[in-house]
Amino acid sequence: FGNSKPFRIKIRNILNDNFTYFYVKKADASRAYGLEFEHMLSPYNLNFLVCEDTLVEEHIAGIPGDEFIKDYLPKCSQSEKSQIAKQFVKFNERCFVRLLGDMHSSNFVIDVTPDFEETHYRIRAIDFDQQCYEAKKSIYLPQYFKENNALIQLGMDVITPESMRQYQREERSLIATRVKSSHLELEDILQTMENDQLAPKSHVDQLKNELSKHYQTKDFLKCSSMGEILRKSLSLVTR
Repeated sequence: FGNSKPFRIKIRNILNDNFTYFYVKKADASRAYGLEFEHMLSPYNLNFLVCEDTLVEEHIAGIPGDEFIKDYLPKCSQSEKSQIAKQFVKFNERCFVRLLGDMHSSNFVIDVTPDFEETHYRIRAIDFDQQCYEAKKSIYLPQYFKENNALIQLGMDVITPESMRQYQREERSLIATRVKSSHLELEDILQTMENDQLAPKSHVDQLKNELSKHYQTKDFLKCSSMGEILRKSLSLVTR
């Protein structure tokens, strides 16, 4: 997976022996935008630095998705499986709205938080280099990756179509709230992004046509860049 030739560093506090990890990578536009949107539009905050062609990312803690599906999911209780299925629906919706692609099980982690009555599960993206790059709409929907089949089947088993639509509406409502609360920062980034060439023109043309059919609106057909497509996608949740 070394397209950015990453390496991990461990920083230790010599006073108390606590430590944390950071990743140093080659910077690229999609990854930088992806980190910004994750910070603003997801439930999670991120720390990262960009200097010329170098990117430093804070480590995102959690169990790798592929490892969780293989070793942990079969041991979960029925209520835990229902919670995980719900979180996958919300994660799927969040990726699609903000056009974060390639979210197969190696590119997200399961954040597990024990509570006094039950364990809480959250799904977090950890790789952002496919932000607004791919041409196919399906690449932005984690439900279409075969690596995620166990989670998809889980959702089909424990979630009704009505509940799924409710979770999708909930997530879109939360995204709309975050868009409004980060309006100034988001506008600055979108303006820059609209003038950036993140993907070939053929990718832009295919994606805007597929999203136009998906949402049944011709508004996407007016877009000429990935930034404009993302702006239109976000505007649909804030109407």
